Amino acid sequence: MRSFCNLRCAFHAGFAAGIALTCVTAAAQPASTGSGQAYPNRPVRIVVPQAPGGGLDISTRAIALRLTETWGQQIIVDNRPGANGIIGIEAVTKAKPDGYTLSAAFTSVLTVNPHVYKSLPYDTFRDLIPITQTVTNTIVLVVNPTVPARSVKELVALGKSRPGDLSFGSFGIGNLTHLAGELLGLETGMKAIHIPYKGETPVVVDLVAGQVAFGFATAPGVAAHLQNRRLRLLATCGERRATAFPDAPTMIESGVPNVIVTGWGGFLAPAGTPSEIVQKVSRDTAQHLKAPELRDRLSAIGAEPAGTTPEQFTAFMKRETEKWLRVSKAAGIYQSQ
Repeated sequence: MRSFCNLRCAFHAGFAAGIALTCVTAAAQPASTGSGQAYPNRPVRIVVPQAPGGGLDISTRAIALRLTETWGQQIIVDNRPGANGIIGIEAVTKAKPDGYTLSAAFTSVLTVNPHVYKSLPYDTFRDLIPITQTVTNTIVLVVNPTVPARSVKELVALGKSRPGDLSFGSFGIGNLTHLAGELLGLETGMKAIHIPYKGETPVVVDLVAGQVAFGFATAPGVAAHLQNRRLRLLATCGERRATAFPDAPTMIESGVPNVIVTGWGGFLAPAGTPSEIVQKVSRDTAQHLKAPELRDRLSAIGAEPAGTTPEQFTAFMKRETEKWLRVSKAAGIYQSQ
């Protein structure tokens, strides 16, 4: 892999999920399904291209609870992990575009996979309609407590003293957590063995078990383990200290200024879904994300609410796609899979 050579990368990773809930109704502006009926008038399925328990899974559960109360309909989560999110996204693109199949997806599957894989069964902008960015997740560098490192500097020194001995886990080949680990090595000269997993939950499980030494993950996905000291936080990966971890230094403060990693996720629908349904889902989601109770709850675990419009989310995703084209080529992973 080539050196980035002064390339300052803002990584965005993230993840997806939902919940199965039934609840009471609340008033909301209706949308037509095309048959004259108000939307939704039956359960809505959210396909999640990862195993449950990850960072976006946690935030989406909180959002889904509020939407269930608003809509008075069950939200069914269909977790379909595998192939760096490809399996789940393909299922959404092949679904009937009636608003009853949605996806909660994230950076890698939407804006990185198109550059890493030579062939994909979907085109992000042809086959999907962006609805809203739901959250921006804090990304953290964590180690198993048995690793004798309490700072990024100590981890790098340990890695250099034991080249090829330390292992780091990622959410999958080509995932942003993979690229973050590789970039850490490129920037510091530390050599570690990459162990790819099928999503966030499996790698976090092995980090806690000590099967891998360190890794990058979403703050919501590891918050409970940090609180219970089953994992040790070395640094957060944004440009400023995270609200959820004010005492933790950033990677910049830790002497590795080019490893800047933030994560985001959002809701999408199959191409052809009626505009009025897309707008309703976006509007209702954004309304709940503005509620102080939900905002505070999400911020406390490192997930900052977004709630953008479909137009804003589309423009944001296009900028992300262009950026990751440049980064994937600089990193030597363009069409490597």
